Amino acid sequence: MVPSDVNYVSGQDYVVEFLGYRFGFNALDFEERVTAAAVRLGLIGSNDLDEEETLDLVEIAADGQIAEARSALGRYLVRHWERLALQSGESLVYWLRKLVFRSAWLDHRVKEGLLEVSWDETSADFGYAEPRGGRALLELAPVPSWHDLQFRR
Repeated sequence: MVPSDVNYVSGQDYVVEFLGYRFGFNALDFEERVTAAAVRLGLIGSNDLDEEETLDLVEIAADGQIAEARSALGRYLVRHWERLALQSGESLVYWLRKLVFRSAWLDHRVKEGLLEVSWDETSADFGYAEPRGGRALLELAPVPSWHDLQFRR
């Protein structure tokens, strides 16, 4: 069991365990992280979703399925689930959760003063390093892409 001081908590609306960590999220935090993960994976083109689209995407990440689609995005996910669920052997649900947890873990480490954030102009992305100049940290591992199957309005 992982000590509680390494777990992230922003609320209790969504409590999810992943790779031995237990993170609690308030609804807005979880929605924003799931949406950002879907953009990073290329499942959606931007984070400009309406409430129903967000709820469908959150349901996939939290429950691994959509019981009843509320939006065009949800209907797309349900209709094309056979193709979307696994892309090149990679699970969409796993990667949504992994990126949600990765972002929360990084934020928690920054909050605790264990990581520093910098902006990398070359990659147009954030980088992370240990504050005392230890090993250069977190060249974040590449993620699989769902861009070819991206939901388009």
